[in-house]
Amino acid sequence: MRIISIGEMIAADIQDANLSQPLDDVSIAAITEAWNENLVLRFRNQHLSDADLIRFSSYFGELDPPGPNPYGVTFLPEFPEINVISNVKDDTGVPIGNLGDGEAVWHADMTYIDNPPEAGILYALEVPVGQGDTYFANMVAAYNDLPSDLRGAIEGKTLIHDAAHNSAGMLRKGYEEITDVKLTPGARHPLAYEDQHGRVSLFLGRRPHAYILGMEESDSDSLLDALWAHATQPKYSWHNEWQKGDLVMWQNRMVMHRRDAFDPSTRRVMHRTQLKGKSPIAA
Repeated sequence: MRIISIGEMIAADIQDANLSQPLDDVSIAAITEAWNENLVLRFRNQHLSDADLIRFSSYFGELDPPGPNPYGVTFLPEFPEINVISNVKDDTGVPIGNLGDGEAVWHADMTYIDNPPEAGILYALEVPVGQGDTYFANMVAAYNDLPSDLRGAIEGKTLIHDAAHNSAGMLRKGYEEITDVKLTPGARHPLAYEDQHGRVSLFLGRRPHAYILGMEESDSDSLLDALWAHATQPKYSWHNEWQKGDLVMWQNRMVMHRRDAFDPSTRRVMHRTQLKGKSPIAA
């Protein structure tokens, strides 16, 4: 097994690993160390069943069930731990997965709950060539590089994370559109988050409908816009041009990601697992 850096500030390839077979403790430890160092890992040319994906994911923590989707259904009842990310519809016109074919804006997964997932693991079964790339941004580096005025401005500040919409902007079942960001439903988290390894990340969740508690809405928007402009600079990110058989895993509390839109006439089918947060993020 070889570990090769593929981004300047984030991401590494793990080569010569067959994830369809059980891994020994030495391999798991090596992957874990590389993951902590690089935040995002990519494994190419994998051939995984859903059971393989669950077994591999479980090496790194307890699996967390998918969050709610706009359709209010479980996409794979036989594997409820797996979320399907797809634009494909079945013969009756019902979507087989979530998020469609549009752009998914910068976000971290499920930050609208008190204990967001530690990590996401995404496996590509079908992908359109040269479309639907996914970008990952290092929020530890972004925090470390914060100008002093921005770092001072976020000290002790708490952000509301929108629970009503997904990263494609779709309203989740059971929610109403937000008309006042001060009343946005969702968890409250500090803008700077420190994990169990002592790493501090800029913890932004999603930009739409976000609000910093205790501030005038215009002041909150101005500060958030400045933080987002800083955090999404290209120097902090790397993007994956998906190939069938790619598996990408990322540390959700340390990384944001986004997805390009793609041609709706093409097929994109991804299966995703996520790891349960080790502890709530206290505001």
